Amino acid sequence: MSDRERKPSFRSKGGKPFQKGAKFARPPAWRERDSGSDGPVILYGWHTVSAALANPERRIRKLYLTENAAKRLAEENIKTRVTPEIVRPGDLDRRLTPDAVHQGLLAEADPLPSPGIDTLALEGIVLVLDQITDPHNVGAILRSAAAFAVKAIVTTARHSPEATGVLAKSASGALELVPVVTVQNLARALTELNDRGFQTVGLDSQGAEDLGKVELQQPLALVLGAEGKGLRQLTRETCRTVARLDMPGEIKSLNVSNAAVLALYIGASRLGLMG
Repeated sequence: MSDRERKPSFRSKGGKPFQKGAKFARPPAWRERDSGSDGPVILYGWHTVSAALANPERRIRKLYLTENAAKRLAEENIKTRVTPEIVRPGDLDRRLTPDAVHQGLLAEADPLPSPGIDTLALEGIVLVLDQITDPHNVGAILRSAAAFAVKAIVTTARHSPEATGVLAKSASGALELVPVVTVQNLARALTELNDRGFQTVGLDSQGAEDLGKVELQQPLALVLGAEGKGLRQLTRETCRTVARLDMPGEIKSLNVSNAAVLALYIGASRLGLMG
């Protein structure tokens, strides 16, 4: 009998017994919302999975852990909520893309519910994403949104990545902290935000005003355009204001996730939300 076979099984504190699992097939790394798939979302990585386990609104279907990851969850008293299957690191490697850093954790879960525009609090900042399709960028924006206590992110049902795989990993647990409002028509959603009293400010390099000089008020909705294309015409026309981010250097445009964090810092500072 090998040392591995002699090793006793263990339980996560407050969780269920760990079980050895069978091999599983690789899912898509990410998919667009309009793909029509109703399958589970894939969550991997320590921060992503541990945050999902801590969120009572997130239904976990399956949980795959390496022995080291299972031990770490037990040591940090994180309840697994479902009976995990213990797998080898290579099994997770084969399940995911070659560059995925899973840290020994992978979960299959139900998507979180999408709240309605009419449920958003009339305070703070909301981010609106106009067909931003790169899951790395959307994940990074979510992470920044959580850091600045953004009330919600509004995005389109079509032409945006689903909250799974790469996006969830890039968000580093922020999916569990920032509500994502999914709408069918962005211009209609912006009109509803306007009607509810939000100051909707679109960010565009050709904006008439510098965001740092715009008189801002709560509730504020900052609208970000897609990589390369920027804001669509109808989106620009529906925003109350279109502003630019002035910078002193030779390069005048930023990656959308970098633009988001700069706009959030300006907005939060001007609104007195940093204290």
